[in-house]
Amino acid sequence: MHGDMAASSNRIRMGSLVAAIDQGTSSTRFLVFNSKTAELLSHHQVEIKQSFPKEGWVEEDPKEILQSVYECMERTCEKLTQLNIDISNIKAIGVTNQRETTLVWDKETGEPLYNAIVWLDLRTQSTVESLINKTPGRNKNHLKHKTGLPISTYFSAVKLRWLMDNVDDVHQAVISRRAMFGTVDSWLIWCLTGGKCGGVHCTDVTNASRTMLFNIHTLDWDPELCKYFGIPMEILPRVRSSSEIYGLMKSGALSGIPISGCLGDQSAALVGQMCFQDGQAKNTYGTGCFLLRNTGSKPVMSDHGLLTTVAYKLGRDKPAFYALEGSVAIAGAVVRWLQDNLGIITSSEELEKLAASVGTSYGCYFVPAFSGLYAPYWEPSARGIICGLTQFTNKSHVAFAALEAVCFQTREILDAMNQDSGIPLTQLQVDGGMTLNRLLMQLQADILCIPVVKPSMPETTALGAAMAAGAAEGVSVWSLDHDDLSEVTSEKFEPQINPEESQLRYARWKKAVQRSMNWETTEPVSKGNGDSSIFSSAPFGFYIMGSMLMLIGANYIAGSLSISPMCLEFKIKKRVDWMASDEVFSHF
Repeated sequence: MHGDMAASSNRIRMGSLVAAIDQGTSSTRFLVFNSKTAELLSHHQVEIKQSFPKEGWVEEDPKEILQSVYECMERTCEKLTQLNIDISNIKAIGVTNQRETTLVWDKETGEPLYNAIVWLDLRTQSTVESLINKTPGRNKNHLKHKTGLPISTYFSAVKLRWLMDNVDDVHQAVISRRAMFGTVDSWLIWCLTGGKCGGVHCTDVTNASRTMLFNIHTLDWDPELCKYFGIPMEILPRVRSSSEIYGLMKSGALSGIPISGCLGDQSAALVGQMCFQDGQAKNTYGTGCFLLRNTGSKPVMSDHGLLTTVAYKLGRDKPAFYALEGSVAIAGAVVRWLQDNLGIITSSEELEKLAASVGTSYGCYFVPAFSGLYAPYWEPSARGIICGLTQFTNKSHVAFAALEAVCFQTREILDAMNQDSGIPLTQLQVDGGMTLNRLLMQLQADILCIPVVKPSMPETTALGAAMAAGAAEGVSVWSLDHDDLSEVTSEKFEPQINPEESQLRYARWKKAVQRSMNWETTEPVSKGNGDSSIFSSAPFGFYIMGSMLMLIGANYIAGSLSISPMCLEFKIKKRVDWMASDEVFSHF
């Protein structure tokens, strides 16, 4: 007892600390900051497994996500104790999360009813095309006046509709009023505040604005939108501001600490970069790439393929601020693809070395449209291509082209943003895991023809969530007043090539993008059991019919006209069965 008291008295008292849960697409982290200096004191990270049950499907296990949060919390608290820092000084916890990813769980058992459908998932493409075809003028922006969003596979409403239509457990739970829907923030807050024993079912305005069910003007769920998608409103979480006490932690070393901040990851990065003024912008390089520009307290609708989204609402009685957003599906994900699928690198560091070893793509262009193209095209039919290959091209050139692809996609959305705002950005603030790649940052400055500014502390997403939590009424350990905000040290990358060369490379990239378009359609190509039919392919269909005719002709020439119709039918059927088997593909 006396030993514990002595150990406690020896711990460093640093003033108020604030923690953040940063639950991303590829990993979960728990980070603890000093609320006075914004210094990162300790953190822990756990990778998250993604599963790909079918082509275009991307799922994650909700229980694994939750367990990763608990693990990160425990390990970070252990590290703080080893640093002699008193964890009782943690006064609040903020949550930031991958947006749009869709979960449904049973409020009575606390069990998820299906895997989380990740934002990148494409299974709803046919649903989206059907919805667009039914709108006047086949207009994908039919709901934009309320939601700020195009009708797309990206957002939660169509994923939720798919779950209700295709997963019996979800369907039954909705009928029996046991179902709860939420994005990742809702799932975590509900579980951490008690789960089936009184957990708080809520979300914040930034996450709600990514569902296509939320009216960005009224700042609430919209009955007409819910009716449009056939979503019962009783399964939706309560919408709260981004900075208020939602509930208390119910277990673990941090039991009793309020959860008082919640922001979708890109909004959190905007706050963490302290882009509180109209016109300030940041670009986050994670699994995808997301450029947000603060547009003030009124939503601005884009004429150039950008989204209008809620940036933050830092208090129940505070106004909502809005942003224009350019969303790119594949940025850091291309690194994982090169590593896991092609095996040409073993780490992200190796990618930078490979690319730097050649310093050019040698005319090779990589459009990583693995999930279609997001902003500014919103073209789900696009697919990834690598073009401009020659015999000279090697894996180093492909690595360089992959990095350039991230930069070209950023330029596309920056151009659209400059057109919408009429005031070009003079520099770009950046953050996210990929900003550790110095070659990428230099390429980005070269391709944009403006300086790129990277903060020395790259964890701005988690910092934003911590700031929102610490500033909440009833916590008030973090001041968001301009004069009280900590000065951020940063590194600046200046353009090193002339604008003409940059424009030439960008023009060739645009040409490659056009090549990737209209690659995949959702016209019926399968039998009732979901298996692809070779008859859906015209060349194979002609080949089969030709084979039948040749078989009949051969029998005729051989004088086999005495063959019985049944035997002839059997021979033809055997030929067709073989053509429909996997064996046929080994002949091409």
